[in-house]
Amino acid sequence: MSFPPYPSVRYDGENGEVDVRLRRADAPPEVTYASGVTVDYLATGATTGGDFGLYRWTFGPGESGPGPHFHRTITESFYVLSGAVRLYDGTDWIEAGPGDFLHVPPGGVHGFKNVLGEPASMLLMFTPGAPREDYFETLAAVSRGLELSEEERAAFYLRHDNHWV
Repeated sequence: MSFPPYPSVRYDGENGEVDVRLRRADAPPEVTYASGVTVDYLATGATTGGDFGLYRWTFGPGESGPGPHFHRTITESFYVLSGAVRLYDGTDWIEAGPGDFLHVPPGGVHGFKNVLGEPASMLLMFTPGAPREDYFETLAAVSRGLELSEEERAAFYLRHDNHWV
């Protein structure tokens, strides 16, 4: 069996470095929406040198999550940790549970929503590590009453590579 080659060397030191980060499980979430959704920044594009961004998304009690959309510049992957989550696969809404994984390449139409009345959480990973933090934080501010004009909203979604279908 033949495997693709490893990427180019990115570290050429002799003995390695002490350069790791630990985020404790009990750290408070960075973002909380009015709906009760919380977002934990596990690894941002800034902390991974742009390689990826990894976030824990914990749903609140009410229905929440984006409808069908796509990204031109990033992939997005979903890994369900707990509960039941509805994932849009470009054609249908499918129910996913703990251990289920969905990978969406650039241009792939997708969305996600929680199943009402069930606590749920999942990991979201973006590659490369786009700066999604402003996206999450602005949407949380909107959920608490921040108003955006139609022009501001359109520019916001364009800046964050969100294209609704």
